Amino acid sequence: MSLSVSSLNSGSNGNCYYIGSRDEAVLIDAGISCRETERRLKRQGLSIRSVKAIFITHEHTDHTAGLRKLCKKYQLPVYMTARTRQGSWMELRDIQVRDFEPHEEIPIGKLRVTAFPVAHDARDPHGFVVENDSVTAGVFTDLGATDEESAKYFRRCHTAFLESNYDEVMLETGTYAPPLKARIRGGKGHLSNLQALHFFLNHRPPFMSHLFLSHLSRNNNSPHIVQQLFSEVAGSTEVIVASRYVETGVFSIAPGFIAEGIPSKIPRQPLNHQLSLFG
Repeated sequence: MSLSVSSLNSGSNGNCYYIGSRDEAVLIDAGISCRETERRLKRQGLSIRSVKAIFITHEHTDHTAGLRKLCKKYQLPVYMTARTRQGSWMELRDIQVRDFEPHEEIPIGKLRVTAFPVAHDARDPHGFVVENDSVTAGVFTDLGATDEESAKYFRRCHTAFLESNYDEVMLETGTYAPPLKARIRGGKGHLSNLQALHFFLNHRPPFMSHLFLSHLSRNNNSPHIVQQLFSEVAGSTEVIVASRYVETGVFSIAPGFIAEGIPSKIPRQPLNHQLSLFG
């Protein structure tokens, strides 16, 4: 049984990811407006009516801006931790808010959703994996840093949304104030391209057919850079850069794929190649 996945938007202007089977789906985050969510689903032949729940990674507005209206209009339950709810700016009294614990498996129809803690400067941030009987999709964004726990879940995934937020040289030489630069790369901010690449190459399972590079910085990254950096070493795993402006299209993820030609460890050449782009 396959899973259909799509990034509806990915970036500091809003994050929303669709993961679903034939009968039901979930949204991970709701950071774009209700109207825009509806439009982007419709353009891809997907229906908001198939969405049965929304899961929130953390309380920042680029992950929650469209949540209240979506939940009220379609009577959707939203899953977030108690600490995330406490840190949210929204009025949630008339919304079906349900708590979850790390590593708890939550059934949504035939889907199963499991959360795992991540390092980010929010109250109680989490990533998620969504699975049916044979396929697993994961959301690994706003990480700040990776650890063995996130790697354990990544190794289960047939597809994943993986943060690749900034190019290290662009951030260092860019116009951001020093405190903001320190926040981004300080272990509770975002993953750099090289950190994401290292994580992918060291922990990618052989059955990962698609990788969505996500949450790219508008000012400190380039879709061309990350596409080239990952594609050179991804072998037969398809690399998609998730846009901050449009949806990616729908990808059907099926079991049985075995990637070929991917090194198990990070090579020297792509690292030097990326740095030379800004040398």
